[in-house]
Amino acid sequence: MKKYLFLLTLFLTVFIFTNLKAELIKPNSKIEPYNVVKIQLSSLMKNNFPIKDSGIKQTWEFAHPNNQKYTGPLEKFKIMLKGESYKMLLNHLDHKIITIKESNAIVDYEVTVLDVEKKYYKFNWRVEKYVLDGDLKDCWLTTMVSQPIPLGSSI
Repeated sequence: MKKYLFLLTLFLTVFIFTNLKAELIKPNSKIEPYNVVKIQLSSLMKNNFPIKDSGIKQTWEFAHPNNQKYTGPLEKFKIMLKGESYKMLLNHLDHKIITIKESNAIVDYEVTVLDVEKKYYKFNWRVEKYVLDGDLKDCWLTTMVSQPIPLGSSI
């Protein structure tokens, strides 16, 4: 009996740790522009789950290569997101995404975020279709997120 209990405990431990490993969603041409923003925001909403900064890493995956050159490498991107300008995105409580302008290659969104201090912020968020050859061809990637516009408290 002890042997079976041990094996069951071992199995559950391996299963839990295997599934807690952060599996990042990789860009692909089937992911629509709205879903790119949704993936990024949902990941930032639970930034440290399942592991520390997994939300930031997921967001980085969908950053356009030109954006990555400007904001990266990843460690620099983490510092930027944890700084005053974007920290309200980390572990935020809620978000709303509204399409503002749409074309075949660019989609602009207005994103409203309720942060942990129950304050609202608005962002302009742009995704563009990657047109160069390679693994990212025809993938929608984030090219711009504006500075936040404070909208006040929810209380």
